[in-house]
Amino acid sequence: MVSYKEIQASNALINDATAPHVAVFVGGTSGIGKFTVRALVSTGASVRIYLVGRKSSEERTHAFIQELYAINPKAEVIWTEGEVSLLAETKRVCQVIKSKESRVDLLFLTAGYAPFGTRRETAEGLEIAQSLEYYSRILFVLHLLPLLRVAEAPKVVSVLAGGLERATIELDDLDLKKPGNFGGFKAQVQYAAMNTTTLEKLANENPDVTFIHSWPGAVNTGNVRRGRDPNSIVAWLVWLTLEPLIGLFGFSEEECGQRHLFQSTSAAFGGRGVPWKGKFGVNSLEKEADGLFLVNNKCDCTPNAKVMGLLREQAQVKIWDHTQEVLRPYL
Repeated sequence: MVSYKEIQASNALINDATAPHVAVFVGGTSGIGKFTVRALVSTGASVRIYLVGRKSSEERTHAFIQELYAINPKAEVIWTEGEVSLLAETKRVCQVIKSKESRVDLLFLTAGYAPFGTRRETAEGLEIAQSLEYYSRILFVLHLLPLLRVAEAPKVVSVLAGGLERATIELDDLDLKKPGNFGGFKAQVQYAAMNTTTLEKLANENPDVTFIHSWPGAVNTGNVRRGRDPNSIVAWLVWLTLEPLIGLFGFSEEECGQRHLFQSTSAAFGGRGVPWKGKFGVNSLEKEADGLFLVNNKCDCTPNAKVMGLLREQAQVKIWDHTQEVLRPYL
């Protein structure tokens, strides 16, 4: 485990020279994205942040932006509206960013929620949680890779379930459309494995970019209720039982933000970024080198070697081919 004191010491080294000067936060209007934005701005460094969120979150996000400016007047936070469960909207948001920037130092992806309950699809025919947690995220990466490649220490951080992959996924029904295949736990396992296999492929093809698939552990972000009818019995039970337990045993908002800021900036992962004198992380190939890092809530690397070997051999090509087919109209 990387101690909280070590993380705070590393983050204290973030300044105008070491900060990610241009950062894109997709899902940064709430939860872990929001906590990490606040941690980054609180370093006092000169940063420009694109905060991507839905129209419905615009009003409260503007209040958050004012809070950030009070913390750090050198920060520039750009509200960027987009319903990123839709791939057409994701493409549009990327085009806006590409029209304004020549480089991106950090792409931080957290949009999504636990896919419990009945299957619901977007207007594009994709299950909503899968679109947010997988397709939209990969589309952001593919569009912004040219801008990431020219940065000095670029990082892509996808927060979901890195290191918790399972090999028992539905390769013949990757979108879980067949009767009986969709379910909360099964869907989350499916989406996590798809994230990791595709991010590993992209990391191997782009050695100048550090990729992290992070599992945050217990953090009360409200995601366990998101996507449910707020007046349903299940939502009330979650509010009364599960959320208090997460609040009791999970990380605080501040520590969660600091830990993810560490992942986003430290040279502990891949050797690029804020100098690190501790133990270096190993990537998904169990090497101290560039690549994809599966990082848990303690900021330890968890290569999940046995499962990753199976996914690499049996699933990666199928997942990539299917992903290209889905994303091709939006590239």
